[in-house]
Amino acid sequence: MSVICIGEALIDMICTDKGSSLSDGQHFLKKPGGAPTNVAAAIGALGGEVLLSAKVGNDPFGRQLISVMQDFNVDTKHVHLDPKSFTTFAFVSLMLDGERDFVFNRGADAALTEAEVAAIDLASANIVHFGSATAFLEGPLNAAYYSLKDRAKKDGKIISFDPNYRHLLFGDKIPTFIKQSLLFLKEADFTKLSDEEAMLITETETLEDATEALLEICKGVFAITLGKEGTLLGLAGKTYVIPSIAIQPVDTTGAGDAFVGAVLYQLDGLKIQDLDFAAWKKIVENANKAGARTCEYLGAMEAFKNLNNSIFN
Repeated sequence: MSVICIGEALIDMICTDKGSSLSDGQHFLKKPGGAPTNVAAAIGALGGEVLLSAKVGNDPFGRQLISVMQDFNVDTKHVHLDPKSFTTFAFVSLMLDGERDFVFNRGADAALTEAEVAAIDLASANIVHFGSATAFLEGPLNAAYYSLKDRAKKDGKIISFDPNYRHLLFGDKIPTFIKQSLLFLKEADFTKLSDEEAMLITETETLEDATEALLEICKGVFAITLGKEGTLLGLAGKTYVIPSIAIQPVDTTGAGDAFVGAVLYQLDGLKIQDLDFAAWKKIVENANKAGARTCEYLGAMEAFKNLNNSIFN
């Protein structure tokens, strides 16, 4: 397992009744998800060696998540089946005004423990990826997250971080989200953010100000995805914008996770400190291709079935 991904594995229940609230909706589409789970699947689809550390319920949905990951050649020996908790669910409906009706039914993902994470052998790993979403909330997962980060740092592994902010998850807990994100930003070798996350975490009001702050905060490289505007790369005190790929998107779900997966797939085996702008430009261009390919299909996992490393040629 050259890459380890830790965090939530869950089921997204997407209301397919356009414009209906969750209380009014009658039809739901069940999709495997969770940001670090998506990243692991993307790496596996590209041909990388990857292990997922997560906890799911010992129920049909948890077993489905494990099966789907195995279909992408993801090592699942550290995806634990919890007999005491149900698999985590996220129910979502997109309203006509663009707002989301959202209910998060948190279950087994929160219960991943330090002891379970301590059993992961880091010897054969080059990269450890932290996709925070639920890991910055209360629960044993939070402590497990930090313990693995400390071990990875001590062992000289490449640390990758994606804050994956979800307003509907954190609500009045934004200060703790910012505080924890800053801790990881300072230690990560690679960080991927959205423009919204960049401004939230740096507590700034413009992307320019956020970028300036990140250049001071981040010891490593950061990428801010800007949709059709491309990707802003922060490297060695300077910023660059790498153009995006022009497409007609079907569904943007999982595009950011595909981007991260593609970056980590390419970083595996490289000495990140030796990479210059030309090398990073190529890595980001390829990652943009992976994100664009994902947008051409409905649902992240369905898209990843059509993701392979031939798109980098």
